[in-house]
Amino acid sequence: MVAVIASMALASMAGAQTGRVGGTVKDDAGQAIKGATVTADNPNASPSSFTATTDDKGRFAIIGLRPGQWSFTVQSPGFASDGLRMDIRTVGPPNPPIEFRLKKATAAPAGALGSIAPKDLQQELLAADSLYNAQQWDQAIAAYRAILERTPALSVINLQIASAYRNKRDFDRAIAAYGDLLRTDPNNDKAKIGIGMTNLEKGDYDAAEATLAQAAEGQNPTREVFYNLGEVKFAKGQADEAARWYEKAAALDPSWAKPLLKLALVQLNKGNKDTTIKALEKVIAADPASQEATQARAVIEQLRK
Repeated sequence: MVAVIASMALASMAGAQTGRVGGTVKDDAGQAIKGATVTADNPNASPSSFTATTDDKGRFAIIGLRPGQWSFTVQSPGFASDGLRMDIRTVGPPNPPIEFRLKKATAAPAGALGSIAPKDLQQELLAADSLYNAQQWDQAIAAYRAILERTPALSVINLQIASAYRNKRDFDRAIAAYGDLLRTDPNNDKAKIGIGMTNLEKGDYDAAEATLAQAAEGQNPTREVFYNLGEVKFAKGQADEAARWYEKAAALDPSWAKPLLKLALVQLNKGNKDTTIKALEKVIAADPASQEATQARAVIEQLRK
């Protein structure tokens, strides 16, 4: 019975609806930045990454995001990159718009956009994303690489390349793509988490743990690092250690329902019915409108039958 309920929980999470977010990218004087690249990343979603470029009014939109917290990063030649995290909803009021204000970089690379005009770059990224979303992995990789060869400053595109390789289960090439990004951005947490999760998918739990543990020991480890360390420990059958990392993730963001749900599933797998129900009630209290809260209610109903 426990295994059936846990399976139902994971299946329901996978079937979540998708959401949309939009916004603008401007300089610190309030002028629109055309051709900026905005990346949305959530290592726990599938697809886990999306890209968009801004139009001549600095506007962008990303569609297809699963509910949960996403990291948004913006890059534009001549400006310092910026980013934020945001909880994406798929029901209720629309997600609030994002407004980035970029500061001039102290040393901007000359001709970072190469021969691609901003409008053309936006179209090429949209075409590559369409291939990705259609699960045409080889064609998507080729399209992203063609863009990257002409605009090497946009190294964040390696996240999309790596994600496509992961979907192909070509884990070594995925890790190599993350490594390409880390060579230009050594502190990129998305790439570090990506390497850890790729090793987890590869079945190399020790390598996954080593990569994520290194990120956890950094100056400002994110909640995603702690959460994914919990995922590694859970996959290794170390439930108590997994719970410790889930607790760390929840402590960084008490309103994040995802680690709270996993803490409940840890108790469920142990057969602790009453403790599981209490843990699931915490999920609901933390974020009543989340997909995790919906699943928590369903599991409570099953447990009380």
